Amino acid sequence: MSVTRDPLLTPFRIKNLVLRNRMVSTSHEPGYGEDGMPTERYRAYHVEKARGGVGLTMIGGSSVVSVDSPPSFGNLHLYSDEIVPWLRQLSDEVHAEGAAVMCQITHLGHRTSNYTESWLPTVSVGNLREPAHRAFTKQAEIADLERIAADYAAGAARCEAGGLDGIEIQAYGHLLDSFWSPALNNRTDDYGGSFDNRMRFPLQVIAAIRAAVSDEFVVGIRMAVDEQLPGGVDEDEGLAIAQVVVDAGIDFISVIRGHIATESGLSDVIPPMGEASAPHLDLAARVKRKIDVPIMHAAKIADVATARHAIDDGLLDLVGMTRALIADPHLVAKIEAGQEERIRPCVGASLCIDAAYIGEPASCIHNPSTGRELRLPHRISAAPQAKNTVVVGAGPAGLEAARVLAERGHHVTVFEAAPGPGGQLRLASRVQRRRDLIGIVDWRVAECTRAGVRFQFNHLVEADELRGPDTDVVIIATGGVPNTDFLDFGADLVHDTWDVISGAVLPTGSVLVYDDHGGHPGLDVVELLAGSAAQVEWASPERTVAVDVGSVNAPPYLRTMLNHDVRISLMHRLVGVERDGDALLATFTSDPIRRSFTRRFDHVVVEHGTLPNAELYEQLKPHSTNEGEIDYTKLLDRTPQDRLRNEDGRFQLFRIGDAVSSRNVHAAVLDAFRLCSAV
Repeated sequence: MSVTRDPLLTPFRIKNLVLRNRMVSTSHEPGYGEDGMPTERYRAYHVEKARGGVGLTMIGGSSVVSVDSPPSFGNLHLYSDEIVPWLRQLSDEVHAEGAAVMCQITHLGHRTSNYTESWLPTVSVGNLREPAHRAFTKQAEIADLERIAADYAAGAARCEAGGLDGIEIQAYGHLLDSFWSPALNNRTDDYGGSFDNRMRFPLQVIAAIRAAVSDEFVVGIRMAVDEQLPGGVDEDEGLAIAQVVVDAGIDFISVIRGHIATESGLSDVIPPMGEASAPHLDLAARVKRKIDVPIMHAAKIADVATARHAIDDGLLDLVGMTRALIADPHLVAKIEAGQEERIRPCVGASLCIDAAYIGEPASCIHNPSTGRELRLPHRISAAPQAKNTVVVGAGPAGLEAARVLAERGHHVTVFEAAPGPGGQLRLASRVQRRRDLIGIVDWRVAECTRAGVRFQFNHLVEADELRGPDTDVVIIATGGVPNTDFLDFGADLVHDTWDVISGAVLPTGSVLVYDDHGGHPGLDVVELLAGSAAQVEWASPERTVAVDVGSVNAPPYLRTMLNHDVRISLMHRLVGVERDGDALLATFTSDPIRRSFTRRFDHVVVEHGTLPNAELYEQLKPHSTNEGEIDYTKLLDRTPQDRLRNEDGRFQLFRIGDAVSSRNVHAAVLDAFRLCSAV
């Protein structure tokens, strides 16, 4: 398709606001603010998306309008006048790059904690127990409702004073929709019971906002048209609510289906990897056919083809590609340049979302610059002088190192012992749920090939090959090997998760999957075995299941465990394994009780991270100028490494990724980017 005819690039008007294209980064909270203010880091993150061509970037995922709506994950403080100058600076810079900017505003209601900020009681439509943030709420009194409606109006006015183009009222899972949802609203006063009563408070809020801002200021709403809750708002009532709020002055609707009251609900609303693409697009299209305002939608629309279909076939007016724009903020610019194949893909890992729900700043699993724009630019500059560089290992760390070095203008050769690239990521992508992770590999291989990187596969490189006078820099990215050394005895009797995921073994009978890692691999093995083994037991020394698998990714795994009656044994620390006839006897301790006990299994599979594959690195250290040392101050400042520890050395030597220690993909690519962008 000609770029000039691309439906994604056509302008769109909301009132007097003209967006340069149909692509939106919808509201989300990346956790980059400081004391509730969108300061430099927050601003740089959104300005980068504007520079990358997006039509509309929406800030402040759930910016809070009241002091009794304490932030639950770094929300902006829209109740303070202090925010206006910060909003003005952000909007001015976004506008200068040609994009529009809006802010999502809310009162979190029950969806926050009693035990944060000022420790004020949380408030909702009634006395509720909120599962995700564990709050018991106060039933809102009339005075509360009058105050909160005024707070919404004041927050909207601050957004307009800050130069924003509009706001989006957040009305799913928070205070407003708790009133219109029959699943939550059990009030017997004028705010409960009938449809009109349940709509009374939301309409008071909308009226207060419209009275506080100019006629041309855009006011939209993000709402669940179908809550998919027993006794909740169904599609018919959702459409009726949508029409009522439009009649009250709402200018656009951002459509969602589902609820966020539980982790499973959240995972359905914002699907992670392994789940269907664009699962709610059909509902959004039905809303567009029946409601006469612009319709926006975002939910796992991760690829340009799906987004283009949504606009070209008239299913949506504006398409949100929020996680895709986290992965590549220059996505739109690449479409405009006819370089769609160079877009860094979103693989659905949802590290960005999972981080927010544990109070950490959002990160993209394979874009180290996202959220670090002030320190790690998305565009790589050329080095002053080309060097001859060698990367050993073509996993995520090695591929990122090769990509960055080549973009800097260096001559790069990659040695890989395996027949192809990817390392542990290629192994992980064999699991159906995580198949899209291969996009991290494929994109880097394509970028490296474009930049002239030479690959030598099936090549187990020897130290002597790298000691020649023509090598300036050697990067060791040889990864790690499964760690079974943690067992006191019987390491030779167990399988590791790589054995199962690779297909080398398929244990049957009674199988123990012992997970002292807390990440995806142990759960991947459970999914692979649950349908074939007679009985699977997952055990961990932790007191929770898979502590490092976040809120969005965990529910599909847990669904498998429940559907296949997988036994879950917490606070079980595996000490060792020994033969017991045709079976294995596993010895455990439990930290709270401090005694050992045994259990019989046919097979034991263990996951305990990896040990560095560092033999080549150790062999090369004496021949390097820096003896492998990385100056962390210079690494963090992105200045060249110049440590000289060995005047007879022939090259600089560095190691990255799991060749250093067992970590994750983001750590691997961050290692590589920070180091190699200064070579």
